[in-house]
Parts: sequence; C-alpha cells; structure tokens
Amino acid sequence: MLRILTLITGLALMAACTQTQVYEEPESLGEFKLRVNYAFADKAVQGPVSRDATPDEWTKAIQNAVDIRLGRYEGAQEYDIGISLEGYMLAPPGIPVIYNPKSTAIVLVNVYDVRNEEFLVKGKQFQVLEDTTGGSALKGSGHERTKEEQMSGLALKVADRVEEWLAEEHKDNGWFDRRPDLIQPLGSGTVTQNPAS
Repeated sequence: MLRILTLITGLALMAACTQTQVYEEPESLGEFKLRVNYAFADKAVQGPVSRDATPDEWTKAIQNAVDIRLGRYEGAQEYDIGISLEGYMLAPPGIPVIYNPKSTAIVLVNVYDVRNEEFLVKGKQFQVLEDTTGGSALKGSGHERTKEEQMSGLALKVADRVEEWLAEEHKDNGWFDRRPDLIQPLGSGTVTQNPAS
C-alpha cells in the first residue's frame, strides 16, 4: 500500500512539473494575426456529475485564454478564431485517492481567413483534460480547485492545444505563409499590401 501511494505521489509531482503555463514560448505561426476571437457555449452539454457553469462564464474564460495565447502574434494577415464548447464536466469533490474525477471539455474550432473570405477549417474537434497537480492527484480536483479555477485551467488547455495545432498546420500545410502581395520585391524600399487585408 505504501509503495502504491509513493508511486501515485511521484507521478503527481511529475505531472505538476509539466503543467500548462499561461505564458509559454510562442509557436511559429508565420503571418498569423488574430482579428476576432469568438467563443460560444450556449449549446454545451453538461456532464451528469459536473459542477454548474453558465454559458457566459465559459465564454469569458475561453475568450480570455485565447486572447492571451493567440493575441500576441503580430503577423500581417488576419484570421478569426471561433470556438464552440460542445460539452464539459467540472469535477465535483470526490473521495480522496479512490475516486478523483478530472475536469474535461470538448470544443469545435473554426479558423477563418479574413482576406480570402474563406474558412481554413470548420469543426475541428479537441478534447482536453485539466492538468494534475500533487494536491489534485491525491485529494481530487473538486477538493483542490474552485469551479472558476477548473474553468480557467480548461480554457487555457483549449487555447494551448489550438495554438499548437495552428503551428502544426502552418508547418505541414503552409497556413499563415506570407502571401505574394506581401513579399517585398528586390530593390523596393517598401512592402506592398492590399489595403483591404
């Protein structure tokens, strides 16, 4: 029994060392610049044992996290991000060590290219789980965190996953590459840009 508790504690401490941070090193996103950050939660399905949360609370949490993570990029091409919360479970207090439910959220993500007036993708689905800390591993998230802390943590995980995914798409498929009308011709002292962009 002591060995099992020691192992659980060790794993929890390791997980705590890799928690998602509010401010992390930026990804490579080319010419990406966030224009509008939409969040919707009116149709979200609440899990059967979840703490209650209003759509407005979720909307604010997600928009805040996305603004922090994606609002820092200063590229020359604008994109809108839309995130729809489809379902969630905010873990209630459980039974320490024996039953420790983790909070989770499921979202659908749309990315809209403002200049080209088209979606790069619609309905990309992600599911995220809250980070585990030493305290939440043993006591449970419901004992260790308030509802607001659980929501902000999940919203940050969503923003972090979306940021990483956008970087993957930029690297693999050329999303956010500099457009030809932004490329500076040789010998020119200025960069040309379509005024409608």
